[in-house]
Amino acid sequence: MSILIDGKTKVVVQGATGRDGSFHTKQMLDYGTDVVAGVTPGKAGERIHGVPVFNSVEDAVNETGADTSILFVPHRFAVDAVNEAAAAGISLVVCVSEGIPILDMARVMKDLKNNSATRMIGPNSPGLISPGKSKVGIIPGQIMDQGNVGVVSRSGTLTYEVAHHLSHAGFGQSTVIGIGGDPIIGTGFIDVLRLFEADPETELVVLIGEIGGTDEEEAARFIKEKMSKPVVAFIAGQTAPPGRRMGHAGAIVSGGKGTAKEKIEAFRDVNVEVADIPSRIVDLVKAKLS
Repeated sequence: MSILIDGKTKVVVQGATGRDGSFHTKQMLDYGTDVVAGVTPGKAGERIHGVPVFNSVEDAVNETGADTSILFVPHRFAVDAVNEAAAAGISLVVCVSEGIPILDMARVMKDLKNNSATRMIGPNSPGLISPGKSKVGIIPGQIMDQGNVGVVSRSGTLTYEVAHHLSHAGFGQSTVIGIGGDPIIGTGFIDVLRLFEADPETELVVLIGEIGGTDEEEAARFIKEKMSKPVVAFIAGQTAPPGRRMGHAGAIVSGGKGTAKEKIEAFRDVNVEVADIPSRIVDLVKAKLS
């Protein structure tokens, strides 16, 4: 098994005919993802890498049975794209777009919570991959191996680095998911931890956090109360100066809260070991699974 996506996932790409959408549609197809449709208003009837293009997500779902959508659209159109996917009955929306205003995201999340069964990953997410089965996003599939380690991360590039170290050491992954680094996101650490806990294929979870907010501290409490599987962690931004945003919109230490020290202490208080550098996550995983 895996979480959220597998070999049966049918993907529609919103913005498939744009530069990024076209490139990553090809990458997903080459990996083996079942990309069944693209959507670009006004371009129905065209094909992109052999995939039919529709004017709307509703048309794509009706014709192909797509159940998952990924957005490669400019941030100013992303909110409408998410709402369109949800209205069409898409169960999983992956939002790669970044720069979406916080208030817009707050409205989107309220609408999804109250009126929809759609789960959103992102925004500002690299997507997710279940190695050997499917990838929905921009995560490089060639550095992943199929296995029993689940990875959840707020960082894109650190996700790739850690997965590469794990694969090189012989620890394949069940699912790797980048939840995005914006202040408001659709699927958080706790949501993913709950899914990994229920997944019989996942034996251990690697959590990659970063400064800013309190998501890691809340995840630590969840791990203590609800998780039976081992979790190891890494926190990025340990030398970040207070008050300065570091990379992600949510990665800012404000009012003395959200520091790397606080997050590391929160994990260690619940017996979650924290690596001091990304490559040492392998040592922690090896110790837990040996």
